[in-house]
Amino acid sequence: MKNILIIHTGGTISMLEDKETGEVNTTGIHPLSALVDQLGNYATIDEKIVFELPSPQITPVHMLELAKKINEFIPNYDGIVVTHGTDTLEETAYFLDVVLEINKPVILTGAMRSSNEIGSDALYNLISSIRVATDDNAAGQGVLVVMNDEIHAAKNVTKTSTSNVATFQSPQFGPIGLITKDSILFHRSIQIRQAQPVQSITKNVFLLKAIAGMDEQFLHAIQQAKPDGIVIEGLGQGNLPKDTMKPIQQLIEDNIPVILVSRCYQGVVQPTYGYDGGGKQLKQLGVIFARGLSGPKARIRLLIELEKTNNYSKLKELFETL
Repeated sequence: MKNILIIHTGGTISMLEDKETGEVNTTGIHPLSALVDQLGNYATIDEKIVFELPSPQITPVHMLELAKKINEFIPNYDGIVVTHGTDTLEETAYFLDVVLEINKPVILTGAMRSSNEIGSDALYNLISSIRVATDDNAAGQGVLVVMNDEIHAAKNVTKTSTSNVATFQSPQFGPIGLITKDSILFHRSIQIRQAQPVQSITKNVFLLKAIAGMDEQFLHAIQQAKPDGIVIEGLGQGNLPKDTMKPIQQLIEDNIPVILVSRCYQGVVQPTYGYDGGGKQLKQLGVIFARGLSGPKARIRLLIELEKTNNYSKLKELFETL
């Protein structure tokens, strides 16, 4: 049998529901630890607790610490399963996917219902993740997210519902594999790019969502905070209200990279429109168009890349070919 390490970081999968109040909160002992004997039917299991944090409290610094722990532990195991809260699971998964230089399976999973809630998905998702981690076809696929009988690529997956157990989906791309009672079925492979390991996360990157009537106030306020970079979720194919043009130009002149994605969850940004604030003008100003990333993931990627360079040409080449 293969040796699999489960790393616990907190989240609903590690919590319990108070039957009187309905409140879901942390508990002194991980509720799934008592079930490790059942998991032994699928692999030889070890467990380690790295954090005990609800995922809204997970920061990129925590993500880097987790990556370092995975690098430390992975030589002794055939694969690693990370349990994580679902709110920021997609960001941690993508961070790990970018920085880890390993070919063994690394799976992230979580739960939408705590272990003692009716219809809990906690144990099932954990078992499914262990099964995927032991499958030979999971190796070399990058970091994967396993939830609700589906296998998703870290780059594409996102949480789409506040409470539905089928919340994790990959809009436009779909899952890369499915889990049945007796099989792990991969139907496509991930195009792996070169990892970008980092030793620290020190930069400050803001994420903005464009809105109707957005003007220079938002950007002037952010400029006062002296960010190292900005990601903007633009409108449609990559457009912004015209009053944002001047402050964006000033940010770029101050050598602060401005990355543009779309607030739409499907499609890619492209410099199509030539009107004031349109994508063509934004690109002429020096705004960098990031293809295929959501706003939160573009921010994660910029945080990582800024540890290596703030060279405009290098950043542009990277983000426009993702």
